[in-house]
Amino acid sequence: MPEHTPAVRRCPDCDGFPVVAIGIGGRDRHGHLRTAAVHCPACHGTGTVTTRPVLARAGR
Repeated sequence: MPEHTPAVRRCPDCDGFPVVAIGIGGRDRHGHLRTAAVHCPACHGTGTVTTRPVLARAGR
């Protein structure tokens, strides 16, 4: 029987791909490309965002 898994909201800025490798140019002495891992600033590298509670407006 399948289990119910909660829906996860993807980060709208990175669309679920929170870490990318950016080439910084050149090669090291072994011939490998030099890269830097960069994290999404909106989700801090998790790929998901938390849902904000909705404020209910009640009144007359």
